[in-house]
Amino acid sequence: MAKLTKTYIDGLKAEDKPVYYWDDYIKGFGLKVLPTGNKKYVFKYRISGGGRRGQQRWYAIGTHGTITPDKARQIAQQVAGAIAEGRDPQGQKLAFRNAATIHDLWKRFEKEHLGRRKPSTSRHYKQIWAKHIKPRLGTKKVVDVNRDDIHRLHHQMSSHPYQANRAVAVLSKMFNLAEVWGMRPDGSNPCRHVEKYPERSRERYLNEEELGRLGEALQLGLAAQTETPHMVAAIELLLFTGARVGEILGARWEWVDYQKRVIALPDSKTGAKNIYLSDDAIAVLKRLEKLPQRKKNDFVIAGGIKKKPLSDLRHPWLRIRERAGLEGVRLHDLRHTAASIGVTVGMNLPVIGRLLGHTQAQTTQRYAHVANDPALAAADQIGAHIRAAMSKQTVS
Repeated sequence: MAKLTKTYIDGLKAEDKPVYYWDDYIKGFGLKVLPTGNKKYVFKYRISGGGRRGQQRWYAIGTHGTITPDKARQIAQQVAGAIAEGRDPQGQKLAFRNAATIHDLWKRFEKEHLGRRKPSTSRHYKQIWAKHIKPRLGTKKVVDVNRDDIHRLHHQMSSHPYQANRAVAVLSKMFNLAEVWGMRPDGSNPCRHVEKYPERSRERYLNEEELGRLGEALQLGLAAQTETPHMVAAIELLLFTGARVGEILGARWEWVDYQKRVIALPDSKTGAKNIYLSDDAIAVLKRLEKLPQRKKNDFVIAGGIKKKPLSDLRHPWLRIRERAGLEGVRLHDLRHTAASIGVTVGMNLPVIGRLLGHTQAQTTQRYAHVANDPALAAADQIGAHIRAAMSKQTVS
């Protein structure tokens, strides 16, 4: 035994096996000299009440040369004080080392939570995770993430306020479940009180002149064979029905009811829903039925893979909108266009709400008493105006 001073330690020679040297002044504080010559400060103690029956722990303090003997002794005194208070410093270190990371939380979140969400929601969450959350927070411990971390992520995404707000919303749900799963203390969600960015309305409506350019661009795409009949039909159906992109791409022929003039979706963003078919929408469907793919594919909008729907309408739309000179117009804006035309020709809002399948359940209930006939009439009027504009005709 000796006091572990720099002079004493520098004079110790390596042997063919590890050798321990213990400090005279602090019980349990020692130095481990390895055969390589490396010298490491350690602290040995027992837990579970101490004594010879207590579990032995080795706390690694640091390497000689990296820290001084005085600094190592100071750390040893802190460790001894923690042990005297009944704590287990090395156990806490091991627990932290093995603690779940945000990536671990995501894997459980993906397995146990996303499977119960709609496929479109699940895809959206996965995109946000891969692009924004994982690169910034993936390796951090769940217990260590604080409000400053969330603020920083949110601020770094300030140029894209919508995505920034969605990222915080996904994280908030993850941390709520982390509390349920015992990964964080109750009431510790770091996303609380993070103020969202204002989100400007992104609605865009096509006027009649723009619809005319769009109709011409669709026909040019067909003629040049850059777009398939199914791509063109999908865009036409989005306009004529006001449906969402996923609803049209996922529609199956077995759901098409010409007698009732609907595509009866068994599920959608708002649950079971009818897509009302105007005369023009039915004409598009009848045109598709004559194509060879009809006998080989159960999906209305057939893709290039056998028995699969068209999976990507975004890239065709980028080509079409460029040809039509409609920069910045999104596919979802075709839905807004259908609604705006309905308002323009004097339809009442409950009928338009029923026609489009409003996203709010409470609002959808307000439209429950509206009969199908007014909605179909609305679909016909909207379809007639869109068709006239796209073909550059006039409707009396």
